[in-house]
Amino acid sequence: EYGRPFIIVRDQGEKTRLKGLDAQKANILAAKTVAKVLRTSLGPKGMDKMLQSPDGDVTITNDGATILDQMEVEHEIGKLLVELSQSQDYEIGDGTTGVVVMAGSLLEQAEVLLDRGIHPIRIAEGYEMASHVAKERLQEISKDFDFTKDDYESLVKTCMTTLSSKIVGRCKRKMAEMCVKAVLAVADLERRDVNLDLIKVEGRVGGHIEDTQLVHGIVIDKEISHSQMSKNIKDAKIAILTCPFEPPKPKTKHKVDIDSVEKFEALRKQEQDYFTNMVQRCKDSGANLIICQWGFDDEANHLLMHNKLPAVRWVGGVELELIAIATGGRIVPRFQELTADKLGKAGVVREVMFGTTKDRMLYIEECSNSKAVTIFVRGGNKMIIEETKRSLHDALCVARNLIRNNRIVYGGGSAEMACSLAVEEAAKQVPGVEQYAMRAFADALDAVPLALAENSGLQPISTLTAVKTRQAVEGNPYLGVDANDEGTNDMTEQGVFETLVGKQQQILLATQVVKMILKIDDCITAGEA
Repeated sequence: EYGRPFIIVRDQGEKTRLKGLDAQKANILAAKTVAKVLRTSLGPKGMDKMLQSPDGDVTITNDGATILDQMEVEHEIGKLLVELSQSQDYEIGDGTTGVVVMAGSLLEQAEVLLDRGIHPIRIAEGYEMASHVAKERLQEISKDFDFTKDDYESLVKTCMTTLSSKIVGRCKRKMAEMCVKAVLAVADLERRDVNLDLIKVEGRVGGHIEDTQLVHGIVIDKEISHSQMSKNIKDAKIAILTCPFEPPKPKTKHKVDIDSVEKFEALRKQEQDYFTNMVQRCKDSGANLIICQWGFDDEANHLLMHNKLPAVRWVGGVELELIAIATGGRIVPRFQELTADKLGKAGVVREVMFGTTKDRMLYIEECSNSKAVTIFVRGGNKMIIEETKRSLHDALCVARNLIRNNRIVYGGGSAEMACSLAVEEAAKQVPGVEQYAMRAFADALDAVPLALAENSGLQPISTLTAVKTRQAVEGNPYLGVDANDEGTNDMTEQGVFETLVGKQQQILLATQVVKMILKIDDCITAGEA
């Protein structure tokens, strides 16, 4: 008013501000850049990414959620996409790369519409309508398939599709079978529920990926505490203790004055009695293996060895709980409470040595309650093992989703193309500006098959148009991109399945995030303090 500038926002000079179309353009650019990184790692011929953390740890992975998590994206909109892939990972476990590629492609199409002068809210509404059409189309083309505990071929095939894009692709059949067996072992088929906490994935460097095995029981990275104790225990009765094998310590500060040999002898004898008493209690309960959360003195170890009681010390709390679940034992907090009915039972407990190293691990097998299983991964180096663990986690999640909801759609981009054609058709019925947005949504759906074709070294556009034309003409929604070069585009013959819930979740999550990004028209960034 009097020659002074109006200050609308505090510290106005220090803030950078983007408004209107500029803000939307900047946000879309950020999201497209993130999506571009993941495009190349989509599909069976997708590339892996190598990420180095600030500490110098190197991760090599193909998993969308892991890549974005470790990339440390600074931009706010980029962070939204990171969260998008994580929510897909938490809910479904698979399809984390596809969902980001999809969101990037939707925003790319929205940019063209914004240039034409269409209002962002109208675009968002059109996208919302299109996503419902796509979801219904997925429901129509999905198939039910039945499986039983003994006949689980269809589950294996779906897990193989998930693993085909991962590092374990060369032995995917074996890995998929292992994952399905593990899930079925812990699944409650009546309630259609699976508790994945009961499946432990343990890894050890050495050997090669084919040496990975499924243990119907538990593998713990500990060894039996004394070298002369027996290493193979049949019909084990296990005492699971959370109390230390040492004399009790007074809670208060204390000082003991010893001024004669007799007093010292009395103290030593008292300590020895404690140990013999503890060991005797364990023996009386009928246990022939002690698993303890804490350590024990050498004296206790020596006594246990003399009493032919093998023991394992320093076992973590989570592992103790798993052992208790698997063997049907109770975790005992005090020696006084140790009784025969609290012992866990297992058919065999054995210590296994690996290669020429001193590495030993404990296998607890043939448990009375075989609800806990372990997948024991071997590999040439730490990175391979970590990546195999991530791949197996994806496959386990897919098997779990199929037990919860056994509907599948076919992969290879066939589902996306079928949805794209359905959305194109639906757009013709819609009056008003939204039809442009719906057509853009249909084009955006083609990003997945395009990326699949591109990563497989095929001509992306000609491959896509050829397959899509065949889908439209023949009315067969199961035709997809032949990424593995098997000579047929029919995904029913190639056996490429994906879960219906995973695909629906991808489309809905991507649409929600894109709507959110389109509605932002003002970015105010505080300056550096």
